[in-house]
Formats: sequence, C-alpha cells, structure tokens
Amino acid sequence: FGSSSPQSVPEQRASVVRRGFSVSRRCVPMTEGLGRAFDAFDVSLLVGRWVRSDSKYEKWEDYMEWFGMSEQKAQEETIEPQIHIVIAASEKAITMVHQLPWRAGTQVEYTIIPDGKYYPIPPAMMKRARTSWVKNPRADWMHKFTERGLMAEQHIPSKGKPHILRYFRSMLTPNEIMINVHMYEVMEGGAEKEVVHTKRFFQRVPFKERWTAAAAQFFSGMDVMENLKTCVSWIQKAKDMGADLVVLPENSNRDRRYFVDGKPSKRKAHEMSETMDGPFVQGLKDTCRRLNIWACVGVDLQGPPPETAYIAQLLIRPDGEIEGVHKKHVLWDYEYTLFEPGDEPYQVFDTELGRLGMLICADGIVPEAARVLSLMGAQVLLNSLNSRGPDEMRVHIPLRAMENGVWHVASNAVGNPNDDGLLWPWTGGSEICDPHGKRVVASEIHDDIVLGEVRPFESENKSCSWTDNILLHRRPELYGALVRPLDEVPCAQMYGPAPKSLPFPGPDVVKVAMMQLSWTHTRKCTEWMTLRQVSYASRRGASLGVLPELWCFARGEVAKDPAAAATYSAQVLDKMLAACSDSRIHLCFSLVEREGQKFFHTAYLVGPAGVVAKYRKAHLSASESGWASPGDALSQVVATESLGRVALMLGDEVWIPEVARCLAIEGVEIVLHPTDWDVAEAGEMAATERASENRFHLVSVTRVDCRGKLGSQTSLAGEYMGGEPIPLMRYAQGVWARYNVEEQIIVELARRQAHCKMMGDHLDVLHKRFPGLYTVCTQATDNLFLWSNVTKVRVADMKDEYRIVRGALGRKRKYDVLAPEESTIAIEAKLETNGSRS
Repeated sequence: FGSSSPQSVPEQRASVVRRGFSVSRRCVPMTEGLGRAFDAFDVSLLVGRWVRSDSKYEKWEDYMEWFGMSEQKAQEETIEPQIHIVIAASEKAITMVHQLPWRAGTQVEYTIIPDGKYYPIPPAMMKRARTSWVKNPRADWMHKFTERGLMAEQHIPSKGKPHILRYFRSMLTPNEIMINVHMYEVMEGGAEKEVVHTKRFFQRVPFKERWTAAAAQFFSGMDVMENLKTCVSWIQKAKDMGADLVVLPENSNRDRRYFVDGKPSKRKAHEMSETMDGPFVQGLKDTCRRLNIWACVGVDLQGPPPETAYIAQLLIRPDGEIEGVHKKHVLWDYEYTLFEPGDEPYQVFDTELGRLGMLICADGIVPEAARVLSLMGAQVLLNSLNSRGPDEMRVHIPLRAMENGVWHVASNAVGNPNDDGLLWPWTGGSEICDPHGKRVVASEIHDDIVLGEVRPFESENKSCSWTDNILLHRRPELYGALVRPLDEVPCAQMYGPAPKSLPFPGPDVVKVAMMQLSWTHTRKCTEWMTLRQVSYASRRGASLGVLPELWCFARGEVAKDPAAAATYSAQVLDKMLAACSDSRIHLCFSLVEREGQKFFHTAYLVGPAGVVAKYRKAHLSASESGWASPGDALSQVVATESLGRVALMLGDEVWIPEVARCLAIEGVEIVLHPTDWDVAEAGEMAATERASENRFHLVSVTRVDCRGKLGSQTSLAGEYMGGEPIPLMRYAQGVWARYNVEEQIIVELARRQAHCKMMGDHLDVLHKRFPGLYTVCTQATDNLFLWSNVTKVRVADMKDEYRIVRGALGRKRKYDVLAPEESTIAIEAKLETNGSRS
C-alpha cells in the first residue's frame, strides 16, 4: 500500500471498521473503475492483517536484477517479512500499520488518500527505503483507484533516465491480495515503455489476541536422529495439549561432546553441528507443517568451515518454513572454546502471535539482549536454555519479563544421564512468565512440559509496581555509556580476572554497616536511634554506614508537605555531618533537597570532611512524581582512598538495568542503595541480578516498614577462582537482614571481587558486550517502534475471520544463516571437494 504523511491529512483518518466476513459474499478484483468496483467489492474487507508471501511471486528475480541487486541481496529482499495491518478502510481513506521487522523493527502508521494527488511518503519509511524507493528524490507518491485496482505511483529516476513505478493492488479473494508492479521508462514526448514487471502476493493471517504457549524440557544425547524423535514427540504433545507455539531447549540436536584428546575442538563442533537443509532441521520443519504449530528450537549450526559453529535458535512457522534464526551473542564460559558468538543486530519477528524476540540462555544473564528486543517492540521473548544454573528460573527468566514488561517463554534442558565429566544436572525449571512476573514453572528434576495463555498486546501496557510505564520511566539520554567502545570506558581496566595489584586506590576491604531503621514514634526519637546506630557501627570498625531512603520521615510525610520536608532535611544533614565528624565514619542516606521552587529526592555520601557525593534521583516513581523533580544525570563514580570507587542509586532504580550497567561501565566497585522495597522481587531478583550481571557490590538498605516485606540485602560481586560449584560461579551471594525489625549488619566487602568480571574461565560479563548493537537503548522513547507508540488502535478492533497457511503456494525458500559471503551451496561444494563430513 502507499501513503501520505498522517500529519498532512489528519482529518482523513478513517474510523475503525469492525467487520466479519461471510463465505457467501461475492468478492471480485477491483477491475471495473471506482463506481462499479465498489458495487462488487466492499473496501472494508481490507481491514485486517496482511503478510507478504515469501514463496509465491512472479519474475521477482528480474525486478531485483534490474535494480542491480546481488544474488545474496535479492534473496534477502525476497524473504524479508513485510506486513500491512489495515486498521480502517473506506473509499476516501485507508489507514494502516506497515511493519518491516528486519529494518530495526520498523512499524509505522499512515493513511492512504486515493484521490490522485501526490503526498509525502512517511519519513520513517523513506529512511529505511531499499530498491525502488531509495531512488525517489521527491519522496512522495500518489494513490487512486483504477480499472486495474488500487494504484500507487512514484517517479523514479534510474540509470540516467526518468521512470515511473506503479503498483496495482487487486483483491483475488477475501484472503489474498495480488500486487502487480510495473516500472516504465518515460520516453521523449511522454510515451512510456515497460522495462520490468513483477508480482507479489499478500495473504490474510489474522492476529491471535490470545494463544497458548508451551515450554518442554528434556535432555538430548549423542544420537541426533533419536533426539529428533524426542523433539517431535514433545512438539506433538504440545499440540495435543492445545499449544499454538512450543519452545524447546538449546542444542536440542545433541549433547556437546566436542572433544579431541580430551581438549575442546572447534573443528569437531563444526563437523557435528547441523546444516539448515540437513535431516534434523528438515524433520523439525516437516513436523511443524504436519501439526500446524509454531516451534522455537535450539540447534547448533554449522558456519563456514573448517572450524566455525554457532549456537542458534530456529523459529519455525506452522507451514514448515523458517521465520527466523538467532545466533547466541553471549556464550556461557566453555562455549567460547567451541563456538563463535553471533554479532548480528537483534531482530524481532512480526507474526500472528505478536512481535516475537529470541534469546538463548546466557543472552539473558546480561541485561542487553532482552532490553534491546523489548525496545524494538518485542511483546514475547522466546528463550532456549541449556543451563545448570538455579538462577535461571529464580532470577533471569522472570526478571527479564518484569523489568521489560513482556512475556517470557523459556525452555531449559533437565537431568544428566552421563556418569563422567561434570555431573551437575541441567536444572530444568522451564517457565512461562507474564509481564508482571506471574508464572508457571516446570520440574527441576525430570522431563516436563508447561503451558500458559499468552496475551501479547497486554505487554503494551508497561505498568508495574514501581511506575505507570516502564519505558517512559527510562532516561535514555543518560545511558550514553552503553554504546561507548569497549576499550574507551573506565571499566576496561577491570576486564578479566582480578589482578594482584588493583588499578584504583583504596583499602583491601571496606566494612559497611547496613543500618535498617525508619521513622519511629517522633522525630527526636528517630534522630536519637540513628545516632546510636552511627556510634555502634563506628565502634564495630565500620568505615561506612548506609541508611534507608527517607528514613527520618513517616511514610507519606514528604508527599504531604515537601517544603517542610526539605527544611527538616537540611537540619538532619547538618546533624549527620556532625555525627560523621565525631565517629570518623562515612554515611549514605537520602533526604529532600530544595533548589528554588524545585524539590529533589537526593542521596548523600558524607564523611568526616563533609559531603563526598550527592545524587539527585533521575528516575522518579509514580508517587515521587507528585512532589519531586528528576535529576539530570546518573550518579558519578567517586574515587576515595578510604572506600574505593563508589556510586549512589536510589530506591526503585534497581529495576532499571541501564542504571546499574552504566555505573559498572564507569568502573564502580560498590553501589550504595538506600531503598524502600516496593515488592519482595525488587531485592530477591532485581538487586541480586544487578550485582551478578555487573560484578559489583550492591548495598541495599531498606526501611523497617518497607512495603515489600523484605529485609535489607547486600549482594556480593563474587570472585571467580575456578573449581567452585556451578551455582556460585553465576548466582550472586548475599547477606540479609530480617524484615520489620531494627537491624545493623556489618558486611566486609573485598574490593578485588569487583575487579573480577569473570563468570567462569572465558565469560567476562562486561567485556563480552556489543555496544554497537545497543543504540536503541539511547533513543528517545517516542522514537521507538512500539505498537503503543505507532497506533492507538487495539487488535480487538480488527476482526479477521479468514485464515490461510503461508507458503502453501509457490516454491520454498532457503534461510541462510552463514556468513554473507559464503552461500550454502558454495560451502557444500567446498566440503565435497575437501572430502569433509557435511
């Protein structure tokens, strides 16, 4: 379809049509001019979701060749998904959402005015134009109804001559639209000569507002064909139980015994991995086609020979075709000795099940993969795991759903039949988690399957316990550290194992007192209790004490009168400075700060010499927004000889992965976190994850009367030494205080732990990042391609009642996941030439 800019013709936006279809309705192509065409064709039939067929087309290769595309680029253009979601239609205006998921998740709403006049093409579409559009210097087009159907026209200068591109859209059936594409050279005198012609087809594939997901778990041995039978049986079981999509574990194809003479062998990993057209992958495709079900399966795939293999995920459609492939970016420890990490931009996949994103196991140990996918509009994350870590089902999987407000369907391997090597079992615990953390979880011991209903468009709500909208709560302009080159950030000095001599000055150990208390009885009583805590911590040898956020105020007192709270805060700050001077100790806490007519929720680090650091909270909760102004920067990382490198974070900012990640990139060793847990998961999941994924110490001290009914917590960075139990390599340990009582817990923090960024022999959780892929994290929220950003129309407003299977007609396609310069055919030829096993 074509368009005008929605800004230029806002009054023309058609009202939403909610219409079902009757099988007896007479539908014909638009072939008889505007008047008679509408006698026979109801334009409201256009309302619905239309998917461009990737297997039914005519003379497409000729069209691509005319534009000078290489064979590789032409293949990509052929199979690239393109979806038109017509949300309103009349003879005067047609409004639609245009989805191009492979182009950075692009989706744009615009309106077609079929009046024969030229209008600007939406800038977001022109920005990502390819082939014909990119040659349109006027960036405009025209639409009108003709005897051949709905026509779109552009002026395309090409090859030094003027050309006109015309698309004619006709509705073959209520389920299929044919697009005739003609390129004409404009001759002298205005005559037109056709130079190339092609046909593409769009098929109606309606959204499912709700559907059933399944996550199956099992162990795959060394026999690939036996493993295929296992996969088929679980896909069949999922189908029999009513699933629309099933996720299977990572490396479902085989156990990874890729060793030669006891050493890991990349060559053997390549030889033993699968090919896209091999029997294992083909068997999965045949099964999905036979059962008419979606499947997301972890498969180790061959890359270019002789030693390249990838850990991959295949998203297979109900017609047996592959919708997408994801190659694991962050590998788990030993995997770096066998496989190459993927480095391609993250992709989302627009389907009738919603916008899907894929990640594999250790991709979810760090925050970026899930965050980038969600910012690209993913509504459902599909995760294939092969993990022995108990932290997966307890932290990583549910937290990635909650902090991004998306669904998460995760399948993990389970058990361990081997009696040599590492005997720890794979931990199972496959689960389906909704955007708020509600989940169903499988066994941690035996083969199992769990099912849950997914309502993908509920993820557009983004409300949670700490804010009304997760994405609007973010401050992307503050996250520039995420995209700075790996070797140009302060933490570059901290990559790898901890050195004998640390690069930054400070003590070997920092003794920190978690001072858990909050307003009690009266202000005078609260101050008296606080000073006793300070004195007690000093006498116990602590060099630093941390108090909860706004601990000296009764709950609700600040919001009721922030001016009075700011006046009292100034008095308390003076008293805390005096206490630090008397007790020779540093203290961290938060108060209300006033500047002119603005109030800030401000964290302070003070010591015997005065104020060491101050941080105005940059991310305000829903309740804070009523009285506070946001700060304009994240906390600075402050270097002190007595404490090392410290930074401040406040309250529910623990839920925002970018905050902690940026502090880690700036080289922080200890993050001081006055808080008031909103829910228990804020400590048990979010705080634990922030320390684990960044390898710094996080001291979180909460109020006695905290709403989350959880005590204070210090999450430790941990230092990988080699040979420790698997859970201790990856699952941050901690020190906890009891809930709802005044406490003081002394924690000794070894600074060198924060200088070990290793989660094993090979995985460095900061060095193995891909800053070039995280640009979306720094883009303004309004510019993100989210359904809720693009349109206010609900899926329920579009009632499609017809469905056909994609790819049922025309030739099948190949989905190439190898290096761009290496085609599947070329690599197979090399293997045959070399006599290698393919």
